[in-house]
Amino acid sequence: MKLVIIEGVGKQDTIKKYLGSDYEVFATKGHVRDLPEKELGVNVIDNFKPKYDIMPDKKDVVRRLKEKSARAQNIYLATDPDREGEAISWHLSKILDMDADAPVRITFNEITKHAVNEAIANPRAIDQKLVDAQQARRVLDRLVGYKISPIICRKIQPNLSAGRVQSVALKLVVDRENEIVNFKPEEYYNIFANLYTDSKDNLFKAKLSKIKGKDAGKLFGDARIKDGVVEYLKKNDFVVKDITKKLAKSHPSAPYTTSSMQQDGIKNGMTSKEVSSLAQQLYEGVELKGEGKTALVTYIRTDSVRIAPEAIAMARNYIGKTYGEKYLPSKPNYYKTKDSAQDAHEAIRPINLDMTPAKFKELLGENGSKSKLARLYELIYNKFLACQMADAEYDSVNVTIENGKCELKASGRTEVFDGFTKLYHDAVKSKKKKATEEDEDETDLNAKLPKLEKGQQLNLEDIDAKQKFTKPASRYTEGTLIKEMEDKGIGRPATYAPTIQTLLSRKYIEPKEKALVPTELGYKVCEFMERYFTSIMNVKFTADMETKLDDIANKGTSWQNTIASFYKDFESQLKVADRDNASFKAPAKETDIVCSKCGHKMVIRTGKFGEFLACSNYPKCKNIEQLEVDGGICPKCGKKIIQKHSKKGSVFYGCTGYPECDFVSWDPICAEHCPDCGSYMTMKETDEKIIKKCSNSKCKYRQSISKEIKEEDEG
Repeated sequence: MKLVIIEGVGKQDTIKKYLGSDYEVFATKGHVRDLPEKELGVNVIDNFKPKYDIMPDKKDVVRRLKEKSARAQNIYLATDPDREGEAISWHLSKILDMDADAPVRITFNEITKHAVNEAIANPRAIDQKLVDAQQARRVLDRLVGYKISPIICRKIQPNLSAGRVQSVALKLVVDRENEIVNFKPEEYYNIFANLYTDSKDNLFKAKLSKIKGKDAGKLFGDARIKDGVVEYLKKNDFVVKDITKKLAKSHPSAPYTTSSMQQDGIKNGMTSKEVSSLAQQLYEGVELKGEGKTALVTYIRTDSVRIAPEAIAMARNYIGKTYGEKYLPSKPNYYKTKDSAQDAHEAIRPINLDMTPAKFKELLGENGSKSKLARLYELIYNKFLACQMADAEYDSVNVTIENGKCELKASGRTEVFDGFTKLYHDAVKSKKKKATEEDEDETDLNAKLPKLEKGQQLNLEDIDAKQKFTKPASRYTEGTLIKEMEDKGIGRPATYAPTIQTLLSRKYIEPKEKALVPTELGYKVCEFMERYFTSIMNVKFTADMETKLDDIANKGTSWQNTIASFYKDFESQLKVADRDNASFKAPAKETDIVCSKCGHKMVIRTGKFGEFLACSNYPKCKNIEQLEVDGGICPKCGKKIIQKHSKKGSVFYGCTGYPECDFVSWDPICAEHCPDCGSYMTMKETDEKIIKKCSNSKCKYRQSISKEIKEEDEG
């Protein structure tokens, strides 16, 4: 028996299908060995030597793995093809007492029969440079998290954390919010002349662009300046000064990286967490009717836009056969990967172009056409195919119109050839949307202009002067924050979505009308970090650290030296933060509740498990009580349900009649009962909806209520 060890259980059946009965495929379900949970696990004195333990929930996995490896003729370590996967293979080699320098490591960028068998035929040694780069990242993040978090918990409130990447990502959101709050709008005007030649049937719009040779695209000033310019334009003739006609081309954009896939997925109604999960399914394999478990896309954690030659050939062959030769450029389209990228893998692309989005939806079965999984596959498929298609072409006309000492501009564009937009035109649509909805500073690119000649005098119907005010930069969305992190070199493809989820789960940021805004707690954490840990909160410093981690992987730089150079200043900053008496704690919230022991008023404080009631007469009176959060009426005994916390901090809802009544629920209880079966219902609240569902597992009743409707009803 030959043993192939992988990470994700989702691709186990897919790989087993290709290898046959001589092989056993075993999934570790991620890491099996790591730094210990309840201690630092890094010896800062002994050259930052890490201590690795078998993870508590993986002891049974390791036991089974050792049993299987003892019987195996050959062992192949087929963990994910990235630095983290390389490190997991290294840990497995230590656990199983394998020679890491022997040819035991295999990788494949796509889960196909050819790719898997090719990998089996060409095993290699574990790449220690990649392992060391991952070790450096793990040790670095452990030092930052475990050293800062106790201080931040003491100075702000319990149960908080600070991280190397998450803290600077938080700073981006806080800085943007401060920019918006402090922004002072300026008044300006966009001035348009509605002109025509011999008939108002050919009316078109021209925008004021220059006054006395100076830019006037945005005419700043009050209404008096605007009125003066309008009157001046009315007194003078409008004469065609210049006409430029050319064939304009629009080139298709690059295939997806993790970041650009995340951004487009979010634009299509998914969260960053959903995009990551769905993409993982497409990579590992999806159960399809008549096909079994089938992998559909290449590895989904990449910062490269590189495409394998055989994939380019596959795309060109498909385009020529399906759309015709005119949609096929004379040479393949190539795209440049950013200098800061690791470029370890191809861009994200479909494995088999015969598996069209339509076919995929059909094979998904019931509701396949509506699923987000199908939509994400369609995006990946079309994006890849379009990137190898011909340019879209337009007849473009730009007209300059003279009016005394002023100039106006008009432009128009007519599609000549749709090219790649026949398949993928989201990018074109988004550009039009930005121009029309956000800026409105340009004339309509798709306007049809009448036949004009140089020197021709035009008629004026009217002048439209639109009052505008400058706007601050928009709040970050999940998509734009990911793009900003990528552009500034903060984190890597695998860390973008988890970083945002950490900030949301810690309640440092919160969603507001699809944007991300910092909470009061987020402001405090950011203020604390910027006061004491300036280097960690410096965007350039964080980006430079990513480059140093790349140097370990690519050049074999000593990972211990990299950590040592960071730790020297970091240790000094820790001492200052720890000794400083400054407090960032929020003041206690006053209540009208009277202390049952001394009669003073109770206040709301925040502890390890959330908010609780404490006597304001502390320390003379140390009475504390649980803060009651209404959870409805107990369906078992009729008493009140309140929010409670377990010893480990988990939130649940329990009956106040305990211990006589032991009713518990993970969600609050609704006042009404299920209209289908009569059982009690629970209620869960999201950012946009209130979801009520029946507690009876055999009953499928579920009701979704928009918060907007609820708020109107309450009003």
